[in-house]
Amino acid sequence: MARTTVEIANEMHKAVQADIVLSAFFTSVSTTAVFRLFIYIVAVAINTFEQILDTHSIEMDEIKLNQKTGRLTWYRTMALKFQYGFILITDRDYYDNGNATLEQIEASKVVKYAAVNESEGSSAVIIKIAGEVNGVLSPIPQPQKIAFEAYVKEFKIAGVQVRVINFLPDRLYFNMTMYYDPELLTANGMSILNGNYPVNDAINEYMKELPFNGEFVIANFVDKLQQVPGIKIPHVNIIESSWIDTDTSGYGEPTIINVRAIPESGYYMPMGFDTINYLPYVV
Repeated sequence: MARTTVEIANEMHKAVQADIVLSAFFTSVSTTAVFRLFIYIVAVAINTFEQILDTHSIEMDEIKLNQKTGRLTWYRTMALKFQYGFILITDRDYYDNGNATLEQIEASKVVKYAAVNESEGSSAVIIKIAGEVNGVLSPIPQPQKIAFEAYVKEFKIAGVQVRVINFLPDRLYFNMTMYYDPELLTANGMSILNGNYPVNDAINEYMKELPFNGEFVIANFVDKLQQVPGIKIPHVNIIESSWIDTDTSGYGEPTIINVRAIPESGYYMPMGFDTINYLPYVV
C-alpha cells in the first residue's frame, strides 16, 4: 500500500537528522528551506510511483481472477468479449481480428453489460446481458442473441448448462407521497426556480447509478429522494416490479418489493411518475 507524501517526507527528514554530515548542514526548520522543498518534491514523486504500483497490482489481480477458466467472473469476461459477425479461432476462446478495422471490431461488440450467477435450483450458469441504444440499456436483437448463444456453446465448460437472459427491462411501479416545501416546489413537484421536476430527475439518476444486475434497495432509494431540494419527507407507499415471463414472453403481474430486489433482466425501467403524490409540508 502506498505511503502518504507526509510519511515519506518524514522518513527522509529522519534520515537526514541521523546522518552526521547532513545534519550539520541542513538545520533550518523553515518550511521554505531549499532542502525541505527538495525532500517534498522527491516525496511526491515516490508517492505517485507507489500509487501506480498499487493500481498495477489491483489490475493484475483482477485480470488473473477473470482469466481463471470456469469462474463466474470468467464467464462475464467472455460474454463481454463477444463479437457479432466474427468467429472464434478453432479450439481457442479468442477472435482473429487481423483483417478487421478498429471501427468494425468496436461495432461488433454488441454486449455492453453482463452479469453472471448460478441458478439457485440447479447447477446452471445464468448469463444476463444487455446492449445499448442511444445510451439506454436494451436487449440485443434476436439474431445477435442467437449468435451469442452459439458463441457461449463454444467456450463454456463441457457439461455445464448455461442459460442466457436477454430480456426487456424489469418494470418499476412507484406509489409514493412526497411532503414538499411549498416555497420551493409546486403542487405537482415542479421546481419553482428551475422549472424541472427534481424528484423525477432523482429517480432517473438513481436508476443510472445502479450497477447492471445491482440490488434495488428501498432504503437507499429513499436516501436519494431525501437529498432532493424541496422534499421534506419522501414516503414510500408501495413499490412493485414486473418482469418478462418466459412462459408467455410477456410481463407478469407486478410483485411488491419489500426491502430489496435484483432485476431478473439485470436492469429496471421506471413506468412513469403519475403515481407520485405531493402534499405540502406545513409545521
